[in-house]
Amino acid sequence: MVLKVYVSGMSGNKEVKKRQQRVLMILDSKNIKYDTVDITEPGKESEKELMQNKSTSSGGTVSDPEPRHPLPPQLFNDEEYCGDYDAFDMANEIDTLEVFLKLAPADTTAVCTAQIELKQENGEAKKEEAEAEEKKPEEEQKPEAGDGDVKDEAAEKAELSATTTNSAAVKTTSDSQSDLLLHSERAAAAM
Repeated sequence: MVLKVYVSGMSGNKEVKKRQQRVLMILDSKNIKYDTVDITEPGKESEKELMQNKSTSSGGTVSDPEPRHPLPPQLFNDEEYCGDYDAFDMANEIDTLEVFLKLAPADTTAVCTAQIELKQENGEAKKEEAEAEEKKPEEEQKPEAGDGDVKDEAAEKAELSATTTNSAAVKTTSDSQSDLLLHSERAAAAM
């Protein structure tokens, strides 16, 4: 199966050009092999008709939301239509590009679904554990006086001592700043 990207080499629409470049860049970055079909080249009229007749999405742009004919880029796997730029971009964003391009076997979808279900189950299990932990009364979570380690009590005493020392230092600094401000105000008033 050959992936075909239908493009227009002579499009006057900047948005179409950007979309074409983005599709080709993404395919190159993911090492997906494809053939580019330029529908504006001489002798490609049959390819252009095939693209226009088999495309179900119009590839509308901001400047032309309802075009008469489907606009490039349009993607096909052999002669089976995959989609337009918007569908391609969405598939790329949700990481289902291979499925969108009909390159992945059908089993891949089943594996992805199973992985999603497993993640949801794991998420639910973790959520239930967290809820159960929250429901425990606070008395069960905290050790009673005498049940705690000697290390915990020593750590609490050290923390209390540090807090008291920091409070005294802040008060001393605050007092000296107040004295300095009062002294400067008195000197200004005396002048």
